[in-house]
Amino acid sequence: MNKVLIIGIVASGKTTLAKRLSNKTNIPWYELDAIVHHQTPEGRRKRSPEEQVAVIMEIDQDGAWIFEGTDRESYQCLYEMADTIIFLDTPLWKRKIRIFVRFLKQKMGIEKCHYKSDIRMLKKMYQWTQDFENNRYEFEAKLLLYQNKVIRLYENKEL
Repeated sequence: MNKVLIIGIVASGKTTLAKRLSNKTNIPWYELDAIVHHQTPEGRRKRSPEEQVAVIMEIDQDGAWIFEGTDRESYQCLYEMADTIIFLDTPLWKRKIRIFVRFLKQKMGIEKCHYKSDIRMLKKMYQWTQDFENNRYEFEAKLLLYQNKVIRLYENKEL
């Protein structure tokens, strides 16, 4: 496992797993959201799909990596580049609870975030979760193309 893609929907445990795996293997990990939404002195800016791929290719030149994020069209190249794809398929009920707990922690200042934590964002996270479930068939079909390197986990502690 030198090039690992950890994929899953909001609150599935991707970041927690990426940090743990990185600590155990000494392989650097990258949040794909931070590649999509780049922090500049003027604030957050969304990179174009081409810019996102360029950043990914630059990171790939350094060797081993762990990328974690949701499934976006702009970084489909990672499915090919990865030698291991971990799909965190955490149960829906658990993800819904985690979304709300995360929101509360952010509002209380216990947990930091790179976006504006408000009711609008909370609703978006629940909507993205529902959209994923409604389109799960398409995602599962994509995973079949890479089945020889996919590991499906239902909890990020399973690895």
